[in-house]
Amino acid sequence: MNIQGLIEEEKVNCFNIPQYTPSPAEIKSEVIKEGSFTIDHLEVSEVNWNAYQNGFKFNEAVDAFNDGGYNVANCMRAVAEPLLVSQFGESIIDELFKRYREIVADRMSKEKTKFINVTVSLTKIG
Repeated sequence: MNIQGLIEEEKVNCFNIPQYTPSPAEIKSEVIKEGSFTIDHLEVSEVNWNAYQNGFKFNEAVDAFNDGGYNVANCMRAVAEPLLVSQFGESIIDELFKRYREIVADRMSKEKTKFINVTVSLTKIG
């Protein structure tokens, strides 16, 4: 059986990208528990998925302005493509990210989407 005619269900079921995004409190707790560092600065920032949402513009490809999913999909592709190719093969990649781009663009048209970044500056003790 194929998932939406693109990927074998068995290959999807055995694919896993472990990712965990800790909260600032969890980061602080782990640094303290480990004991080798002190936290100099811990900052949380939000970045819009669409860089052009706040009026920031420069000479870019037309797609970047007209399609909210363009930049996010290309960013994710740069990171995930090697993992996906090794599991599913190259033949699905263009179609997969085309579909992903459409899903992201739809989501972005309905809400203001953001990435949350946690930046930590540490100093080694001793």
